[in-house]
Amino acid sequence: GNFEAEIFEDKMPITAGNFLSLVDETFYNGLHFHRVIKDFMLQFGCPHSKDPKSARNGTGGPPPKSKYFAAGKEMTRSGDGSIPDEHTVKLSNEPGTLSMANAGPNSGGSQFFINTVHNDFLDWFDKTNPDSKHPVFGRVISGMDVVKKIEATKTDGNDNPLTAVKMISVARKP
Repeated sequence: GNFEAEIFEDKMPITAGNFLSLVDETFYNGLHFHRVIKDFMLQFGCPHSKDPKSARNGTGGPPPKSKYFAAGKEMTRSGDGSIPDEHTVKLSNEPGTLSMANAGPNSGGSQFFINTVHNDFLDWFDKTNPDSKHPVFGRVISGMDVVKKIEATKTDGNDNPLTAVKMISVARKP
C-alpha cells in the first residue's frame, strides 16, 4: 500500500532538507523497514536494509561528507554521514509523525521512524528523558492504515520483520 507524508521544511529546514535530498537521490528506494515495534514505531532508512536479513541493518547512513540542500543552501554531512541536531521547534512525537533516528548528539543521517503512538518521552524538549532527543520533521497525512498494517507485522526477538516490508519508492508528490 501507499502512504503520504507532509515534510516540515518551514519548521525543520535542516532535517527536512536532508530527508528530501535523500528522496531526490532515490536513496530510500528498495530499502526495507528494519525495525518494527508494535505500539511504538516503525524504523526505516538504513542503506544496509536493501538486504532485509543483513546483520548491519540499523547501522548505516548517507555517505560521509556528502552534500544536501537545506534552508536554500548546500550543506555537507559529517565524516560519518550525519547532520547537526535541529532542536528548534517543539513538535511532539505524536502518532503518524516522522522523527529522526539517532544514536546520540549530531548522529542523525538517513534513518527515521514513524511513531504509531504518542511517544512524548522521545521529544527533544522532554526534560524527564535527557538522553532521548528525536526531532519531528514530518507527519503522515494519508495512508495511516498502511502504517498500522506494517506495525502489525510479526517480528523476531530483535524487532526485525519476519516477512520483509519493502519500500518500493519514496518520491516527492508532483
